[in-house]
Amino acid sequence: MLKQATPHPPGDHGPLTVLHVTQPVDGGVARVVTDLVRDQTAEGLRAVVLCPPEGPLPPAAAAAGADVLPWPATREPGAGLSRETAGIARAVRNVRPDLVHLHSAKAGLAGRLALRGRVPTVFQPHAWSFEAVSGPTAALALRWERHAARWAHRILCVSDDELWRGREEGVSARFRVIRNGVDLDRFRPVGSTVRRQARTGLATLYGLPQRAPLVVCVGRLCRQKGQDLLLRAWPEVTARVPGARLALVGDGPSQATLRAAAPAGVVFAGATGDPLPWYAAADVVVQPSRWEGMALAPLEAMACGRPVLVTDVSGARESLPPGRADTCLVPPGNLPALSGALAALLLDPGLRGALSRQARDHAQAFCDVRRTAAAVRGLYRELLGGEPGGTVTDTRTAGCEAKELTRR
Repeated sequence: MLKQATPHPPGDHGPLTVLHVTQPVDGGVARVVTDLVRDQTAEGLRAVVLCPPEGPLPPAAAAAGADVLPWPATREPGAGLSRETAGIARAVRNVRPDLVHLHSAKAGLAGRLALRGRVPTVFQPHAWSFEAVSGPTAALALRWERHAARWAHRILCVSDDELWRGREEGVSARFRVIRNGVDLDRFRPVGSTVRRQARTGLATLYGLPQRAPLVVCVGRLCRQKGQDLLLRAWPEVTARVPGARLALVGDGPSQATLRAAAPAGVVFAGATGDPLPWYAAADVVVQPSRWEGMALAPLEAMACGRPVLVTDVSGARESLPPGRADTCLVPPGNLPALSGALAALLLDPGLRGALSRQARDHAQAFCDVRRTAAAVRGLYRELLGGEPGGTVTDTRTAGCEAKELTRR
């Protein structure tokens, strides 16, 4: 049973209240929201999540301590936009938040239309809307982002790349960069015994040969994540590494199309609430995305001590251990580079071992979600405390970067 949000009684200021508005309710955005509300409620804030009632986020956010309100909203703009905008305005009147945190493009669209800067507002794109589309739709999305930036007190980017992409396209705003992090208590290095147990369990469930080289891709099955590119590259991998297996972990709108196109040696594992066995069993974790802000799956895999291969989209270089772009980064959409890099990693256990150690150490030093969440709370305090802006400030500490860039 989800907790229902209730407004402050008249005259009672109560704890600082943050209203998180989000659509989607799955994938990396849902994990980010859940991590933030868990931290905020532990620190005495009142976190309210407004989101569609289906999907994994509502129960996860409630378990993390948030009040949860239903917000029927689709992922794409459409005829329901006015209703969705009115729903946010109504929730703001009822909850009376001190600050509103809008997550991803749809909440950023409806939320900024509803608020227009009247309540302290943080907009977190989680990857720019204009990167997800093409042609006239992309031009319209970019025009909107340029216009609506005025209605966010901060635009919160998860990587320097995401910030610079926005600036290059003419989005003029007060930006802050706070890089994504992951739960290092949950995602932690695994030893050989755990790896063997994971392999045995997955072999039983999915018919995977226990000793076969295994590549794992964790993510929503959709165009953004690029699994279609991975499937097209996979025959070249198995030509060089006979017997190799590929596991796609997740579900999504592209599932039927991907299944129809899958070559031999590919397992569709479906959605999972616990990707840890897959990370533990993987020889390589791959993320062939077309665009990102900063993907979480590679951070989780590195925290588990697994080597990763990612495409050179926003946040990818910042995710990797220093000096590993040559072995762990390929151009997006370049199938020969993708298949060649995967095969090279599978054929070189010594390199994989070195990458595993570097990945583990890098994640421990730079990818702790507690630092990310603390930096977000610091941003809230800054906005609500009325600290002066107008300068470039760098508060990089202990591997977690929070950087403000203010355009005049």
